[in-house]
Amino acid sequence: MQTESVKEKKLSLDMTEGDEARHIIRFTLPLLGGNLLQQTYNAADTLIVGRFLGEDALAAVGATGSVTYLFSTLCIGLSIGAGVIVSQMFGAGKLSRMKSAVFNSALVTALFGIVVSVVAVMLAEPALTLMGVPEKLLPHSVQYMKIACGGTIAVAAYNWINAIMRAMGDSKTPLIFLGIASFLNIALDLLFVVVLGFGVSGAAWATVMTQALSAIGCIIYCFKFNRDLAMSREEMTPDKDIMKKCIFTGVPIAAQNGLVSVSMVALQSVTNSFGETVMAAYTVSMRIEQFIQQPFSSLNAAVSTFTGQNIGAGKSERAVKGLKAAVKISSLLAIAVLILLIFFRRSVVGLFIDGESVIETASVAMLITALFYVSLGLIHTVRGFLNGAGDTGYALINGICEVVCRILFSLILTKISFIGCWGIWITTSLTWLFTAAAGIIRYKLGKWKNRSIA
Repeated sequence: MQTESVKEKKLSLDMTEGDEARHIIRFTLPLLGGNLLQQTYNAADTLIVGRFLGEDALAAVGATGSVTYLFSTLCIGLSIGAGVIVSQMFGAGKLSRMKSAVFNSALVTALFGIVVSVVAVMLAEPALTLMGVPEKLLPHSVQYMKIACGGTIAVAAYNWINAIMRAMGDSKTPLIFLGIASFLNIALDLLFVVVLGFGVSGAAWATVMTQALSAIGCIIYCFKFNRDLAMSREEMTPDKDIMKKCIFTGVPIAAQNGLVSVSMVALQSVTNSFGETVMAAYTVSMRIEQFIQQPFSSLNAAVSTFTGQNIGAGKSERAVKGLKAAVKISSLLAIAVLILLIFFRRSVVGLFIDGESVIETASVAMLITALFYVSLGLIHTVRGFLNGAGDTGYALINGICEVVCRILFSLILTKISFIGCWGIWITTSLTWLFTAAAGIIRYKLGKWKNRSIA
C-alpha cells in the first residue's frame, strides 16, 4: 500500500513526535472548551426550564435524560470507532486509505443515525412509561423526548466530523462552530420557551436546531480547508472492507455506550420511585456532573487520538508514556474539583433551582460522588488508551460492568432504610470504582498490543 507524506497539512497535527504531556494538554484544551460549550445545550435547557417553567417541568425534562442519551450515544460510539481507524491510518502515513475510511465511515454513520432517530421517536412513550415516569409528567417528557430523539441524526453528523478532525489532530475547528451554536442555542431557548411560550418542546427544538447547524457548518468548513481531506473519485467509493472495519470497531464502543445508557435508565427508574423532589435533585446533580466530567472526557479523546496515531506509527512505548501523563493530569483535576465542591456545592446547585429541599438533596449528592472522581478519571484515560490502540473489544466488557454495578447496587442500597435515596449516588460512585479497576486489569493484561487496525 502506498505511504504518503503527512507533513504538509493545514489543520491536522502529527502527534508522533515531541513531548507527550504537552501534546495531550495542548490537544485537550480545545476539546474541553468544546465539551463545555456542548454542555451549555443541556444547561440552557435546565436553567431556562427550571426558572421559567418550574420544578415539574424540570423533572419532566430530566426524566428523559438517560433514555435520550441512550440513543444519541449509539451514534457517538460509532463515530469514535471511525476516529480510531482514521487516527491509526493518519499516524501510519496512509493518507489515501485514510480518506477512503473517512468517506465510508460517513456512509455508515448517516445510515445508522437515520435508523436510530426513527426508532427512538417510535419508542419514546413506551420507554418513558416503562421507566415509571409519573403520570402528570409523562406528556411533557414524551413531547421533549420525541423532538430531541428526532434530531439524533444531527448528533451523529456532528460527532462524526468531530471524531474525524480529532483523529487528524485538529481539536480547534469543531470548537469554533460549537461556540457559535451554543450562543444561538441560548437565544433560541429564550425565544421558544420565554417569548413564544412553547414550553418544554421549545427547549428541545432549540437544542436540535443548534446541533444541526453546528454539524453542517463544521463539515463544510473542514472539507473545504483541510487539504488532507481532499478526495479523489476513487477515494469516494464504497469499500466493503473499510465499512466492515468501521462497524467492527465502532459497534463495540456503541454497545458499551448503549449498555452504560441502559444502566443509567435503570438508575433513573429507581430515582423516579422517590418522587419529584429527588427526581429534580438527580436532574440537577446530573447536569452539574456532566460539566465536571468534561475535563475527563476531553482527556479520553486526547489520549485516544494520541494513542491511535502512535500505535499506527509503531510507537507503542510512546503511547504508554502518554497514558501515564494523562493519568497524572486527571488525578490532579479530580482532587481540585473535590476541594471546590466541598466549599461551593450549594452555590452551584442553587444556579439551577430555587427549592430548598432540592438544593439540600443535590448538594449532599454532589459531595458523595465527588469523593470518587479519581476513579472517574482513570476510567476515561484508560478507556481512551485502549480505544486508540484498537482494543475496542474491551468496550463491551466495560459496558457490562457498568450495567451490572448500577443495577445491582441501586436495587440493594436504596432498599436499606438508613441509606434510602442516597443509594442512587452511592451506586454511581461504586460503579466508577469497579469500572476503573476493570480497565486497569485489561490494560495490564496487554491485549491492546496486537490490536492495531491500520
